[in-house]
Amino acid sequence: MKNRAIVILGPTASGKTSLALALARHLKIEIISLDSALIYKDMDIGTAKPTKEELLSVPHHLIDIISPKDSYSAANFREDCIRLVKEIEQRGAIPVICGGTMMYYKALVDGLSPLPTTTPEVRAAIAKEALAVGWPAMHQKLKTIDPVSYQKLNPNDKQRVSRALEVYQMTGRAMSSFFENKQCQCPFERLEYILLPENDDRTHLRELIRIRFNQMLKDGLIDEVQKLKDRGDLNLDLPSMRCVGYRQVWEYLEGKLDKEQMIEASVIATAHLAKHQMTWLRGSLANAQSALFKKELKIGDPNNLEVVLESLQEFL
Repeated sequence: MKNRAIVILGPTASGKTSLALALARHLKIEIISLDSALIYKDMDIGTAKPTKEELLSVPHHLIDIISPKDSYSAANFREDCIRLVKEIEQRGAIPVICGGTMMYYKALVDGLSPLPTTTPEVRAAIAKEALAVGWPAMHQKLKTIDPVSYQKLNPNDKQRVSRALEVYQMTGRAMSSFFENKQCQCPFERLEYILLPENDDRTHLRELIRIRFNQMLKDGLIDEVQKLKDRGDLNLDLPSMRCVGYRQVWEYLEGKLDKEQMIEASVIATAHLAKHQMTWLRGSLANAQSALFKKELKIGDPNNLEVVLESLQEFL
């Protein structure tokens, strides 16, 4: 398995972590989290973070590494993941990259394009204009100057819309044009296992999401968000507080949603995320050249562990 890593991908609530932990009972592995929510300290319940016992049962990486007030980019993940794969191999273990943050995985697999830096003055000017006309209107400006970004970005994703406008204002070039020349691609081979619902049964997945979110509420998610809110250094514009579930509970605590509305909004947002993840994953399955090995697994199939172990035999 030198210069190779096992990768377990899937939408939220698909059982990725359970499969990785089961794999650890049969192989000497270390798990690298591919999750943009698990990086935050003090955000345990709403991120479905592995329990203390699970974290102790097998080495985990990229969990609890920054404060919710700080940021962590896809570029940070790429650099850390490549370093960790090498370190884990040197310890004689198998790296297992496990999670569902596709932006991180795309950065790892395809490489990144170095984008130009922008000045605080440019960011402030764009933010001031957005305050006057709204982010959908700012997004509309991209239609002529950067049609690729215009198509890809949500009109209310102010962070990315602002970034695209900043790049154009600084360089006179569309942000999408910088993605044509990427850094080197992933330096190690990957064996990918992709969890997807059988027959594209999204109704069943949404029910799993609802059950899991209700369990999070029973486990104390509202109290967890209240403590984060009480800190005084966090707000809904931070990436950490945009995590699904956290934003909705925060708005519930502010009286903007009642409890049933909060639950429904959280389930819908999580299901939307899962839909986006599945679209990406199905595209990845179709691109057979992007990994050394690919295998689709069905969510909830009790034979998944056996299938993984059997298919790994020729590589071990």
